[in-house]
Amino acid sequence: MRLFSPLQIPASLTPLKQRLFLYNLPTYHHHHHQWRPESLTKQLRLLRRPPPIRTLKCFSQRQSTQQQEYEFERLFSNLNQATLKREPGSLSSAIFLVAGTTIGAGILAIPAVTQEAGFLASAVACIFCWIFMVVTGLLIAEVNVNTMCELGSGGVSLVSMAKRTLGAVGVQIACWSYIFIHYALLVAYVARSSDILTNFLNIPLWESATLFSLVFGGICYFGSQRFIGAVNGVLVFGIIISFAALVVVASGDLQWDALLKANFEAVPMSIPIIALSFVYQNVVPVLCTNLEGNVSKVRTAIVLGTAIPLGLFLVWNGVILGSITNLEMSSDKMIDPLQQLRSSNGLVGPIIEVFSLLAIGTSYVGFVLGLADFLADLLNLPAGQNKPLPYLFTLVPPLALALIDPEIFFKALDFAGTYGVLVLFGIFPAAMTWSDRYSSASSSIKLPELVPGGKLTLSLVIGGAGWVILSELIENFGHQ
Repeated sequence: MRLFSPLQIPASLTPLKQRLFLYNLPTYHHHHHQWRPESLTKQLRLLRRPPPIRTLKCFSQRQSTQQQEYEFERLFSNLNQATLKREPGSLSSAIFLVAGTTIGAGILAIPAVTQEAGFLASAVACIFCWIFMVVTGLLIAEVNVNTMCELGSGGVSLVSMAKRTLGAVGVQIACWSYIFIHYALLVAYVARSSDILTNFLNIPLWESATLFSLVFGGICYFGSQRFIGAVNGVLVFGIIISFAALVVVASGDLQWDALLKANFEAVPMSIPIIALSFVYQNVVPVLCTNLEGNVSKVRTAIVLGTAIPLGLFLVWNGVILGSITNLEMSSDKMIDPLQQLRSSNGLVGPIIEVFSLLAIGTSYVGFVLGLADFLADLLNLPAGQNKPLPYLFTLVPPLALALIDPEIFFKALDFAGTYGVLVLFGIFPAAMTWSDRYSSASSSIKLPELVPGGKLTLSLVIGGAGWVILSELIENFGHQ
């Protein structure tokens, strides 16, 4: 539970004075290394003078001219509603949340889509996609914390961010893209996990799908931040252990010469799936709220939390593509290297199933948390209260659709990876940041920019995502 009331606002103050009271937060004076609150009386005295044109920024610099700038360690405090004690989000839990959300079923598809390009070319593509997705995640974090500054509350989702920066049209695009991508991926996670559990437990498919949804959905709904972080930590640790076992077993036939293969012309076709594998931006709003708007911790969590999956992706792809070199590409059907590896090595099959289930579990938790917060904001539910309605809307539709016919969503998943992810988590963050930084209507309360480069960086992000989408459109229509 979250309460954003570390300050008691006197009811006798006028609304304008109440706003000044809210701004009367402790400021950090780095020359004396101590916290010192500014005088409220001094703030109120300014009401008698014509207000100077100034910008209130949330970072520490020496005062120059009439510009006042502050650095806040955090924007608010997460309080336990029962004990009223502060429960700050753990940085390690935040890193595990990002890493767990990123490591999903997408990693299983990377060898299949990169086999034509080869390991060397696909490694370069993975690194560039990682940089791109880190940048877009930091852009979302910047807009999110700025929005929390302006609205004065936590739990700000993509809807509030889009409404504040891009208006009604941006809200509509964000809503439908976000919901479509999340439901499509949650359907895939439930369908794949139910197959694995059915093989392990010898129970009907509907029972395994329901069991998976209830266990992991219950963790998200009933668990505290620390408990969910601990569960994610255990799952990520299990992923690393099973991944290490898989690498040891599968690398017996590794051919190092095969790793030098590079066909850069085949790289563009693999970018949408690689980008889909690096999706974590849906939990960035949750991350910012859990870490109380501390941008330094948010930046660290995003960079380190995505660097772990990057390392796993590179090692995973190298082991798979280096172990199987006699693949024949078919124009009608893509051959899955994992299927051939399972048939040639009996120990690999069970290890891949365990790794897949753990990876799906961590991603499922992240996507459920992100979508539930999104729906709560969409339904105008108060922040900091776990209402069952958003979780019912998050958990039940994917379960029902996965049980009816999961294969109907395979094309939708491919469409989501190709267009939805690059629009919602590529073009959209840069467009919101552009509006937030450079629009004259934006708030005067600003954070330091989390991504340097100004308009050039934002233009490169929008142009890169647009180029991939346009290339895929031309490719798809050219084959029809």
